[in-house]
Amino acid sequence: MKKMTMLLALAGVATACVRNPYAATNKVYRRQAKAFARQLQAQPAAPADSLPATPYWVGTVNFNLRKPNYVIIHHTAQKSTEQTLKTFAQTKTQVSAHYVIGRDGQVYHLLSDYLRAWHGGVARWGSITDINSVSIGIELDNDGTEPFQAAQLASLLKVLGSLKRAYNIPVANFIGHGDIAPTRKSDPSALFPWQKLAARGFGLWYDAAVLSDTTAAPFASDSLGRPLPGLTPREALRIIGYDTQDLPAAISAFKRHFVQTDTRPTLTELDRRIIYNIYRKSL
Repeated sequence: MKKMTMLLALAGVATACVRNPYAATNKVYRRQAKAFARQLQAQPAAPADSLPATPYWVGTVNFNLRKPNYVIIHHTAQKSTEQTLKTFAQTKTQVSAHYVIGRDGQVYHLLSDYLRAWHGGVARWGSITDINSVSIGIELDNDGTEPFQAAQLASLLKVLGSLKRAYNIPVANFIGHGDIAPTRKSDPSALFPWQKLAARGFGLWYDAAVLSDTTAAPFASDSLGRPLPGLTPREALRIIGYDTQDLPAAISAFKRHFVQTDTRPTLTELDRRIIYNIYRKSL
């Protein structure tokens, strides 16, 4: 026991001696967080001049912090975790995320989950156009052409489990950057194991029966293959959440997530069955 105590003490000293290269930017973080805290504590402003004044202010006692309801997964498209950390510690880049997970499984928690990171950019999911205000951004150290590492995925699953428990995030609300910005982004790449995540309750996946059910005809068509009135693949993709203004981009984004072996912006019979299956799960 005495030996163990000495080892722990030495480990603590060693940790304390490690110089943090981000000490200066961490001070900026704390300063900005304090500024936001002062805004939260301030009494709400009086009504505008054109509105009748109230005799006194009434502060409700029933409130709490807003919480994230989506998790957006990215790959960094950079060479290393260190490069990404430096990118997020420079004001000129104007980008950030809540978490960065290295290839070795090291997790960096850069921002309080309750604060708004700048990771989604111009994006849309369903009727939501300000993704950053309702989501957690997770960046995986990966250049976009390589497989994701086992240690990295193991840490990701632990982070996702913690977020799901803490904020009660729905299963369907674990999605990728390419899903919310199909005309601009493709991350995480088609090498990302969405099926593995879905098996753990993080995101949707289609039923295995879809692959063998050749009798299914999810979207009505006539004998010549022309679509009949009713649900269309475009409408199904829109209901799932995709922005279908650029339909080929939406199809590619969907296939990168759910098909992965083929991301061309055309629909095969199997693609249509998968879309319909995910559409039904999204209702």
